[in-house]
Amino acid sequence: MAQKKTEEIEPVVHSEVALPDDERDRALRPLKLDEFLGQNEMKENLAVFIKAARERGESLDHIFLSGPPGLGKTTLAHIIALEMGVDFVETSAPALDKPKDLVGILTNLKSKAVFFIDEVHRLKPVIEEMLYIAMEDYELDWIIGQGPAARTMRLPIKPFTLAAATTKAGRVSSPLISRFGITCHFSLYRSEDIAAIIRRSASIMNIKIEDEAVALLARSSRFTPRVTNRLLRRMRDFAQVGDNNGLISLEVVRFGLSRLQIDSLGLEKQDRDILRMIIERYGGGPVGAETLAISVGDAADTLEDFYEPYLIQAGLIERTSRGRVATSLAYKHLDQKETRGRDEENRFLF
Repeated sequence: MAQKKTEEIEPVVHSEVALPDDERDRALRPLKLDEFLGQNEMKENLAVFIKAARERGESLDHIFLSGPPGLGKTTLAHIIALEMGVDFVETSAPALDKPKDLVGILTNLKSKAVFFIDEVHRLKPVIEEMLYIAMEDYELDWIIGQGPAARTMRLPIKPFTLAAATTKAGRVSSPLISRFGITCHFSLYRSEDIAAIIRRSASIMNIKIEDEAVALLARSSRFTPRVTNRLLRRMRDFAQVGDNNGLISLEVVRFGLSRLQIDSLGLEKQDRDILRMIIERYGGGPVGAETLAISVGDAADTLEDFYEPYLIQAGLIERTSRGRVATSLAYKHLDQKETRGRDEENRFLF
């Protein structure tokens, strides 16, 4: 696994000419805590922890990053390494297939380096158990030989910071979570933070955008920076091809969102199809996840992991003991009349 040294990190690029999509996303990533917009309380606490660790000359305590996708967990891990002035090594849990994969990475880490594991809930048990000792004692258990001649040897490793990210904190085992000294949970961003992100990204990409267009785009971005930047690039395309001289106006955003079939709540066609299916075919619910997924032509995992979280956070559906139920807000948003009664005793979350 290649290491990314702090001094090799490229500065923010203000031109996107000939850059592939992943490089364009990287160009928009902040490189300092001060540039990281939103999540203010978490950011302020991290600033204290980083400063204290640097003054003591120690590695930062292990940090657990959880929350929905697209909110900046990977970006924040990069920033932590930059603020600490240490190396950053990145991998994902599915890539750690065998114990030797983990041993190879940890034994080559430089002192105080940040080791980032994405999708940590997908770690194999044998890899996870090796991490326990590495995180606490900065040592690794390694078995030499086979059969009766096998013996265990402890390999010392340099102090490091494990930064683990997940979108499914409930699937991470308690023994692993308990070994993290710092826990950061990402929540959806506020509208004003998303608006600030739009203005920052527009400045980096040399895009002119009206204030009214910023406000509408912020409301339609699911309060998620990754979605925000994706939509901003698409609005730039519509403004460039249209007769606006590259200016993203309110009219351009309205036109662009309608072409992309995105409404004022950030719902795409499939989101609305899910709501309509619950309301029209199943009388507003309740309906089970498997049944609903088959009805809309998706896998249950896709429904639960990709579509459902935002629909719940937006207050459009509820997960009850008997299945998914459309809320009054969903009826109102789809301009449909709510004709059924509500089963109050089954409206608690599980």
